[in-house]
Amino acid sequence: MKTRTGILVTTAAVALAVLSTGAPLAAQARPAKHSRYTLKILDTLGGPHSQVNFYSTVMNPRGTVVGGASTSVPDPICGFDAPYCFYFHAIKWRDGVLTDLGTLGGGNNSFAIAINGHDAVAGISENGLIDEVFGPAFVATLWKKDGGAVELGTFGGSFSLPNDINDRGQLAGGAENTIPDPDDLGGALIGLPSPTLWHAALWQDGSVQDMGTLGDGPASFALFLNEHGQVAGVSYTSADPNPETGIPTIDPFLWENGRMTDLGSLGGLLGTVGGLNRRGQVTGQSNVTRDGTINHAFLWDRGTLHDLGTLGGSYSTGNGIDDSGAVVGGATTENNDLFRAVRWKNGHATNLGSLNEDICSYAVSGNSRGQVVGISISDCDQDARAFLWENGGIVDLNSLIPPGSGLLLKEAAFINEAGEIAGNGVLENGDGRAFVLIPRGNDGHDSAAGALELSQADEAPATQGRATVTHGKLTPQMLAAMRTRLTRRHGDLGRKAPK
Repeated sequence: MKTRTGILVTTAAVALAVLSTGAPLAAQARPAKHSRYTLKILDTLGGPHSQVNFYSTVMNPRGTVVGGASTSVPDPICGFDAPYCFYFHAIKWRDGVLTDLGTLGGGNNSFAIAINGHDAVAGISENGLIDEVFGPAFVATLWKKDGGAVELGTFGGSFSLPNDINDRGQLAGGAENTIPDPDDLGGALIGLPSPTLWHAALWQDGSVQDMGTLGDGPASFALFLNEHGQVAGVSYTSADPNPETGIPTIDPFLWENGRMTDLGSLGGLLGTVGGLNRRGQVTGQSNVTRDGTINHAFLWDRGTLHDLGTLGGSYSTGNGIDDSGAVVGGATTENNDLFRAVRWKNGHATNLGSLNEDICSYAVSGNSRGQVVGISISDCDQDARAFLWENGGIVDLNSLIPPGSGLLLKEAAFINEAGEIAGNGVLENGDGRAFVLIPRGNDGHDSAAGALELSQADEAPATQGRATVTHGKLTPQMLAAMRTRLTRRHGDLGRKAPK
């Protein structure tokens, strides 16, 4: 799907297939012990929405969070319902202070995608230029810790976008070159505007490096970067389309020291990447069959691609990997009846369950302490709620914040090693707000401008989500809705999808 360029970037349309977990979890004799949290709601810049990105490092070990927030200035060309049409700016939040990171000169919109341990921020901003096909152009942007936006450039095209930044000051993502893309291969690869071809890009010290592609593939895109400078992404492997898909084969890659390695496939024609850790391990999802009807999560480790399997169904996907090598994602159960959040560790798949009677759940992020966060959804499309899984049990994060906060926690997007959680919620009036949850006893943050702080009373009970489903099964339509959710990579800036 194409969208207005501005800063609205659609999700990577690299067809991530989603999943549900297998057998129901056994009933527990007593509820698992869960953390309790201080809730901080990130304010806006005068408009109705704030939010954080999905499938990127939106919070660092210092507890600094990045994302985007709407201003009070209407966006006359956004093409969506009027209440959602406001210019968006990149934001940075730390210790209750919300900072407007602004835009490049001439630009109206920007959005922060990832942050490193030194509070340097990677994102996108309009730069005032107009692409003749898609309108306002956006480019990769670095916001330095001490302030100021730096335009990182392209390979000659109108657009570029970074997905990750490390503590060495490197940024990885993709940039357009000047080769026309009449077949919209860039759009098929990553779901981004594509008047010309995209190539994986590495920005460092004021220059941009083209990582190339696999074989004679026409396009590639980088998605993750670790502290050793290793980069994981996706690339076409040739220029010849397959009759089954109508596009060339897409494989995941690992790039290091100037060389791009094809991680291969599990037998199909389409693979994508869901995470990269410090050890150079990569997770994602690959078609098992050429027709794409069976898709499995994988773990690539030291030259070997491991099929992580499912919970008895046809689909699974790896959405993230921590530094211990544990993979989180989702999988379908036997007969594809349910879609369940999963954690794979040492070859073993753990069904994380769902909240109450939800048919679908999937894990988004985990840490090496064994904590996992994600989303549980009653019908795989609507009524989402954020969950935490720890100590063998799943819990609705809304039960760990005080009643009366006015915010429904819908999406848990990231958890860091300290157990701090960032995500997105909805106020009672329907406006979106990003949130941060800080474990009680680890809250040295002051509540200042830009955040509302609420603490959970010690005596408040934690509601344990049940890991069984009694009111329906996963349908093809629900699975399609989950696939759409799982392919989300970049924030939609709080706006409604085009009709």
